[in-house]
Amino acid sequence: MKQRALSSADRLTGHFRNTAYVINESRPYFDAAHAVGLMAVQGRSTTGRTFVLGTGPLDSRPQVIDFVRCSYLGLDNHPVIVAGAIEAIEAHRSLHWSCARTRLNFDLLAQLEATLSEIFCARVIAFSSVMLANLGAMPLLASGQLTGGRKPIVVFDRTAHISLAYHKPVVADETRVETIAHNDIDALERLCRDNPVVAYVCDGVYSMGGNSPIKELRQLQERYGLFLYIDDAHGISLFGPQGQGFARSQFPQVLGDRTIIAASLAKGFGASGGMLMLGTADQEALFRRYSIPHAFSAAANLASVGAALGSCNIHRSAELGQRQRRLAQRIDLFDRRVTTAEQGNSLPIRMIAIGPEAKAIAIARELLDAGFYTSVTFFPTVGQGKAGIRVCITADHGISEIEQLCDCILKT
Repeated sequence: MKQRALSSADRLTGHFRNTAYVINESRPYFDAAHAVGLMAVQGRSTTGRTFVLGTGPLDSRPQVIDFVRCSYLGLDNHPVIVAGAIEAIEAHRSLHWSCARTRLNFDLLAQLEATLSEIFCARVIAFSSVMLANLGAMPLLASGQLTGGRKPIVVFDRTAHISLAYHKPVVADETRVETIAHNDIDALERLCRDNPVVAYVCDGVYSMGGNSPIKELRQLQERYGLFLYIDDAHGISLFGPQGQGFARSQFPQVLGDRTIIAASLAKGFGASGGMLMLGTADQEALFRRYSIPHAFSAAANLASVGAALGSCNIHRSAELGQRQRRLAQRIDLFDRRVTTAEQGNSLPIRMIAIGPEAKAIAIARELLDAGFYTSVTFFPTVGQGKAGIRVCITADHGISEIEQLCDCILKT
């Protein structure tokens, strides 16, 4: 049956955008957090997870332990990754080529994508960021080009990252958009039963804690042909013998034509940029020609490419497993001291639930005064009145650093 094109009457003005409301409601919290020095902080990393606050001479600046950065394996300061960035620039005597990728590409970028494809058993395309990867993917997903020419109903998890949810209006210009409650498998299955083609957009590991039920999603995929688009930016590198990540490690060796996984080359991977893992040659050709950030924007710069190549070497070494195990030990240590909703899972994000925004800001400032920089979270990242403190645990944190942070949290 031919699908009816959406008319202007079908598209409700403001249905997917509430920018003014979000700004007006969140401005007091942002203002308060900025006023007490919790946001837009400057600093310079020294060793491990320590950095010095502010600007100016290093010896006059206070040292703080960082629990904000998402370098979960502690690779962002790794000498192999830093050396890779420098070597790539020196090899080309350039940082950046101002040219669309449909015309000219760094040879090292081709090497990176081939290596990533081997590591993740997929056809990998690298982007300058995960946001750009998602930006290029969402219109193609909505168009039906990934689902046999039939436009899918695109279903978003309500807590899908803003780098996904931001594109709902673009998707809605092509097809029907639905949003379901977080991890609501029953609601997703009803939509699969009632509609011939459904695509589900979610995170693998959510930035505010928790994860998608990959096993149940794969069951729906097998039963109904559900197309899965999973952003696993926070789960990459943490699981699997070569760091396949939370999502990819739960799929067969061949990804197939009904799954796309987006992931970060920063965060656990320790370099910079983003990538898409695709399952077929046809999908790769489609993205290389029609994904707007790929076709009409320049590639990641050479420092990013070289750093990522350095990280690939680490991902293929015994060191990766050592860092994964060290991270698991630190997560367990934190869980034995502080109770959170995430307690007992193997993911490195912990949320300290506070409630009132003013109280969360005050507690985060107390922790910073004690030498620990954490992320205060409030609307629109979380619901109003549900503010909290996000703690990012990494393999590079010392045992005593985690114990001291836990002591401070328990005193607040």
